[in-house]
Amino acid sequence: MKLLRYGPAGREQPGMLDAHGIIRSLCGHVGDIGPEEISPAGLRRLAAIDPASLPPVPGSPRLGLPCIGTRKFIAIGLNYADHAAETNAPIPSEPVVFTKAISCLQGPSDEVMIPRESKKTDWEVELGVVIGTTAQYVEVHAALEHVAGYVLVNDISEREFQMERGGTWDKGKGCDTFGPVGPWLVTRDEIGDVQNLGLWLDLNGKRMQTGNTRTMIFGVATLVSYVSRFITLEPADIITTGTPPGVGLGQKPQPFYLQPGDTLRLGIEGLGEQQQKVVAWRRPESR
Repeated sequence: MKLLRYGPAGREQPGMLDAHGIIRSLCGHVGDIGPEEISPAGLRRLAAIDPASLPPVPGSPRLGLPCIGTRKFIAIGLNYADHAAETNAPIPSEPVVFTKAISCLQGPSDEVMIPRESKKTDWEVELGVVIGTTAQYVEVHAALEHVAGYVLVNDISEREFQMERGGTWDKGKGCDTFGPVGPWLVTRDEIGDVQNLGLWLDLNGKRMQTGNTRTMIFGVATLVSYVSRFITLEPADIITTGTPPGVGLGQKPQPFYLQPGDTLRLGIEGLGEQQQKVVAWRRPESR
């Protein structure tokens, strides 16, 4: 299944995408798409619904986060060997774990806003893993049983905040709008081999990133197991799993970064596409 939420920000309604690419309303069946709906029992109930019996949603509505209720937005750094090389970083011996603020989560086509004082706002196409059942100290062989599905994530990052302002990476990772997710949550049963998915990202129509999840240093099952040793993973929590090469920081001969007016388009095989316009920071009341 491809589960989604559509409508104006803050007033989204639950839906699913049928096999013909038509958005169907799940209103009347569930109140929203959240931890209960993506639990094993919740997914079984949704899978029993014939999509053709659901009313189609007219027009081309805005898509919001495909799932609400995320309490932890966990990210993995330097998880593609070729990306580590382009940033002159050593291959990590264990996963690099940091957090993105849940306040940065937003829909897949919402505007990306460059923070005040930013000099180095960057792009990163990533595979996101959505937890379906609580995971504590899970073994690698059982880790995927705790996964509800997968999403496309743009791990927007401010590199000066991240690397040059002292402390941890987190301050460059959780700015407002730095977490576009979606367009939909694709349930685990629809993805044959999560370690063989193509990823790509275009900036202003030019291909910047091309990669495949098979080149991850630490695979999805390993990451879920590893993070669960330190942090209890709960339904609707997201792990975003790292990016392939081609980010602004790694451009040769000179890095370059996002500017107001830029357009990002990105996708992952089987998980859909995102497109965002980049805008300058403005006060919340004027957004």
